[in-house]
Amino acid sequence: MSPRHSAASVDGATPEEPTLRRAALARGAGQHVLIAAGEPDLAELLSTTLELAGYRISVSGTGAEALARVAGHHFDLVVFDTALPDMANFSRERRPALPHRPPVLLLTEYDRLHRLVPELGLGERDYVTKPFRVAEVLARIQVLLRGARPGPPRGNPLRYGDLQLDDTVCRATRGTRALDLTPAEYRLLRHLLVNAPRVLSKEQIGRYVRGDHRGDNAIEQLVSRLRRKVDRDGPALIHTRRGFGYWLGRADMGS
Repeated sequence: MSPRHSAASVDGATPEEPTLRRAALARGAGQHVLIAAGEPDLAELLSTTLELAGYRISVSGTGAEALARVAGHHFDLVVFDTALPDMANFSRERRPALPHRPPVLLLTEYDRLHRLVPELGLGERDYVTKPFRVAEVLARIQVLLRGARPGPPRGNPLRYGDLQLDDTVCRATRGTRALDLTPAEYRLLRHLLVNAPRVLSKEQIGRYVRGDHRGDNAIEQLVSRLRRKVDRDGPALIHTRRGFGYWLGRADMGS
């Protein structure tokens, strides 16, 4: 396996470790997943692991081939490596018509996150930044396939006061200020916004943002980082309901 993908593992394990450990992460029920990855090591790692997790797998070596296959076949989900060499070719005019738009999990370098998402024309999407752990890939696939995201369809800007999220480019702004959010922070902010002013528990947030809830303090830390970015220059929008969870809205709505 190439050094570039040696960090991709199941709970920190290398892909060569016993299959029983991978089986513990099984979440599939025969759904058909298309993997678009040009590097053989990455394609083999993903296809082998997802097959062990209970999915049916097809593999494409280029983005053009992947989109052509989506146009002609029904896939439940696409895993798409944004490092494919033909990614720059997907202008809106050159994309095939897609009668079915499956959700897509993008494997991407962080600096590519905002540039490539709108160009594929697929459905609901999520992101895993490289280097990644296969356990995270499985968790994000599970969230996409069960359609866990509530709220309005993606593609329409979401607003609350001077806060706006534009899902077409995964960008958040508050007033005229762009918010520099990580993928997890963006998912959390979107989840809070579409549920505003409902209080969400740490368990609910953990299952949405991470695909599980581990009972550690990761959610508190994530909320704290997001709050510093969102509420830095304006009235607080993200609040804590002690003993219950977190909510987004005007402070007077929680009184």
